[in-house]
Amino acid sequence: MLTLTIDSELMLQAFQTYHAEELFRLVDDNREHLRRWLPWVDDMVFPGQFQSVIRAWEQHFYEKKGYFLAIRYKGELAGTISLHGIDWIHSQTSIGYYLAKKMEGKGIMHRAARTAIGLAFYHLGLNRIEIRCGRGNLKSQAIPLKLGFKPEGIIRDGEFLNGNFHDLFVYGMLAREWHSHQSEGRFRL
Repeated sequence: MLTLTIDSELMLQAFQTYHAEELFRLVDDNREHLRRWLPWVDDMVFPGQFQSVIRAWEQHFYEKKGYFLAIRYKGELAGTISLHGIDWIHSQTSIGYYLAKKMEGKGIMHRAARTAIGLAFYHLGLNRIEIRCGRGNLKSQAIPLKLGFKPEGIIRDGEFLNGNFHDLFVYGMLAREWHSHQSEGRFRL
């Protein structure tokens, strides 16, 4: 399975079904923190549900439709990051991510996202990446902005979450922009 070592503290690892219990614990321990921005959290109430989800992720990996990766900080599951909905016809994907509350403020997501972007543009040869963030989710919005994504607009009422619609900010990056930043030495992998 895919494993990407980022640095001495951090790595990305493709999920396998034996990670289901660990992933459930991460979500369960961070339920209030995550449910504010992730619509599926309240539906995931026992570990077996994650086995089904991870099997689907494994299938997406084998079919080259997506990469769903554990973020490991000093060996501990810190969160997840994914390249999902890979569209090979239009050469694009979306990145989604979340992090345990106690792992915030360590630069983990910035480094993980930078590595996922490298995977998408260098290894997969994709042309475009999109990140969508809830209007009030400032920590999530900081990631694409810090990495040089361009704000592209707002999807009004783009997601139904906790009984209400809310807007999504859309950020995009093209491979040529990433490669330009790399050649300038701005974003090293």
